[in-house]
Amino acid sequence: MTTEMPPLAIDETITLDINASQQRIRLCAMQTGLPPLLIVQHGPGFPLLHEVRKFRRRLNLEADYLVAYWEQRGCGNAPADEARRVCLAQQIDDLQAVLTWVADRARQRVLLFGVSMGATIALLAAARDGERVQAVIANSPDLQTRDGDTAVHAFLQEQVRRAGTPRLRRALAKLGPPPYLDPRSFQRRAVLLTDFGTIERGTTFNAALRETLAAMVRCYGIIGTVNALRNVNIIQRRMLADVAPLDLLARPPQIAVPVHFVFGEQDALTSAFMSDQLPGMIGGPGTTAVRVPHAGHLVHFDRPDIVRSITDNA
Repeated sequence: MTTEMPPLAIDETITLDINASQQRIRLCAMQTGLPPLLIVQHGPGFPLLHEVRKFRRRLNLEADYLVAYWEQRGCGNAPADEARRVCLAQQIDDLQAVLTWVADRARQRVLLFGVSMGATIALLAAARDGERVQAVIANSPDLQTRDGDTAVHAFLQEQVRRAGTPRLRRALAKLGPPPYLDPRSFQRRAVLLTDFGTIERGTTFNAALRETLAAMVRCYGIIGTVNALRNVNIIQRRMLADVAPLDLLARPPQIAVPVHFVFGEQDALTSAFMSDQLPGMIGGPGTTAVRVPHAGHLVHFDRPDIVRSITDNA
C-alpha cells in the first residue's frame, strides 16, 4: 500500500541560467519560512528530479526545510550539448552559483546535503564559499578515487571467491582491475556492487533499475528518459578520467563550517577512508564522522532515521 504524502505549501520548479546553462531546481516545503537545504546528487551524470518522491517518502525533509532539488548541468532531460560541457571544475562553479541563488532567495545560510560525488562537490564548493553554507552533510563522499577503486576491486574479488559461481567469475573477469575510465566498465562494476548489497541494502540491480526507470518515466516522459540515460553516458565518458586523480585527503579542502560525514558500514566504495581521523582533516569546528550499521553507499535511503537526525542537529 502506498502512503499518501501530505500536500506541500511550496512546490515549484524553476529554470535557472547558471554559467550559460539552463538548469532546473525544484523547491519543496511544508510551510513557508523554513531554512534552506540544497541536495547535491550522486554521479557522475545521474539526475535527481525523478527521486523527489523517494526522498520525501524516506526522509521527509520538507517538514523542516525548504528543500532545493538541483538537477545538475547536463542531467535529466537536458540537451546533449549541455552534458558535453560537464567537468568537475564546472560542477563546482555551478554549485557555487546555485548556492548563491538559494541563499539569496531564502535570506539564510544553506545546509548542503551531498551524496557520493555530490558530497565531494559540496565539500569543494564549501571550501570556496563558506559564508553561504551553514554546514555540509557529506553522505558517502568520494575522497580518494584510486584507493576507493582498489578497495572495491578487493571486495569484489572476495565476494566472487565466496560465491564461487561461473557467472560471477566471468563478470569479474570482464570487468577487470581499476581504473574504470569508461561508462561500460563503471556500470558493470555498479551491477556487481548493487547485487552484493553494498549500494542499497536489500535491493538487486534489476530491482533498482526497474524502480529508477519507472520514476524517470513519470518525471521526464519516455523521450525525456531516453535523453536522461544518454546524458548519463556522455557525462561519465567525460568525467571518469577527470575524477581519477581525485585525492581530498592528500590535499584537504579548507572548510570553515562543520562537516558531518556519514558512511554506511556495508559500503565497499568508501571503506578505504572510513577513518576516525577524518574530522581532523576536513571540516571546521563541530565536524563529525559516523559509520552507520546496516547501510550501504546510499546511506540516506538505507538509514533515513540516522541521516535525518544528523541533518536536524547540524
